[in-house]
Amino acid sequence: MKSDNVLLIFKSNIMYKPVIYRLARDFDLIFNILEAKILPRREGRILLELRGDQGQIDQGIKFLEEHEVVVERLADKVWREEDRCVHCGACTGLCPTHALSITSPNMRVAFDVTKCVACGMCGLACPFGAMRDITLFDPFAEGRTGQQYQ
Repeated sequence: MKSDNVLLIFKSNIMYKPVIYRLARDFDLIFNILEAKILPRREGRILLELRGDQGQIDQGIKFLEEHEVVVERLADKVWREEDRCVHCGACTGLCPTHALSITSPNMRVAFDVTKCVACGMCGLACPFGAMRDITLFDPFAEGRTGQQYQ
């Protein structure tokens, strides 16, 4: 069984349509809502963990996109700048999903992007700016990126 964390962005014209339940019904996917924010009459954003066979996940994402849901895989949105990371471990204590951990015996910080939910805590903790991510739930983020979801 595979697991993918995705950000779903519902434009105002579709944000109240019941499409997520069909991921379980039609594609036999298990989903877990990790975080959600609704901006009435603007957009809805849901951070979702999807579990199932890779083919089912891909079909479910295709279904969402066909219904005008913007789907972004978090693995494509979060990364570590290796040349800036000194493996101090400051980020590991704040990571709620243990995507960042210290490995033994070399005492290096390992980053498992598949566990990451882009909460941004690592970026706040890192004194060297090694962790990079997107701001998922900032209502002003669309103005900074130049993208608008209407």
